[in-house]
Amino acid sequence: MCLLILSHKKTYDNYCVVRTYSAGVFAGEIVSRNGKEADMTNVRRLWYWDGAASLSQLSQEGVKKPENCKFPCEMVKLTLTEIVEVIPCTQKAIDSIKGVPVWKK
Repeated sequence: MCLLILSHKKTYDNYCVVRTYSAGVFAGEIVSRNGKEADMTNVRRLWYWDGAASLSQLSQEGVKKPENCKFPCEMVKLTLTEIVEVIPCTQKAIDSIKGVPVWKK
């Protein structure tokens, strides 16, 4: 589903970091996409991250300080609208994102 390849590292076409216009940033599997709208599964909101300077770096390397990140629980399904950016992730980044403990206030 994700069409943009940002580096020579192997990426996984359906697991992406997705930035929306006003809802924030999410990471998960894109199952369908139509213009600026996408349905995602196994998706987490990336509310705050530490140890990556940008979403591009986060999608390629993951986070360096997972204990400081604020990623709520994974949701089974989510529809996003007003998508601005879709970045495919490497396996290293996927493992890092999934490895961040669920943030609880």
